[in-house]
Amino acid sequence: MSLTLYIVRHAKAEDRAMFMADHDRELTPDGVIAAARIGRYLRDKLIHPGLIISSTAPRAYDTAKVIAEQIGVDTDTIVLNEQLYEGGPKAYLAAVNAIPETAKSAMIVGHNPDVSYFAEFLTHQSVGSMSKGAVVAVTFADVEWAAVSGRTGEVAFEISPKKLLH
Repeated sequence: MSLTLYIVRHAKAEDRAMFMADHDRELTPDGVIAAARIGRYLRDKLIHPGLIISSTAPRAYDTAKVIAEQIGVDTDTIVLNEQLYEGGPKAYLAAVNAIPETAKSAMIVGHNPDVSYFAEFLTHQSVGSMSKGAVVAVTFADVEWAAVSGRTGEVAFEISPKKLLH
């Protein structure tokens, strides 16, 4: 059984303003456009994750919603996970390990540096710092979600909004 996890860094967000909590930052108009561009790319590749999990931060959740709309996933089914905001890679692993076995693919939307570290932890391949709106697809062969851990996956592809402009 093969599983695929799409790790997504939220798209471009507004700068942190005085008196604004970092958690509450929202996508910029360019961020919305970039997320839609990534969503269309995934739709064209016939990618339709069985589950989307997002950080509760508006910039991550809005990125997840825009992508979901593009790929035809009901935005009401997005699972919010508050641990993905500042929870570190362990929070991402816990979220992935809890994915139901009925889902053959899933998407997790969060923040850097955690998403980059998490992709490298899963694959032991260099991903570098994921750019805003980027996706790293990780495949797992003969592993159930509950057993996903370090070095159990392989990078299938990496894409970012900037790469789609070239």
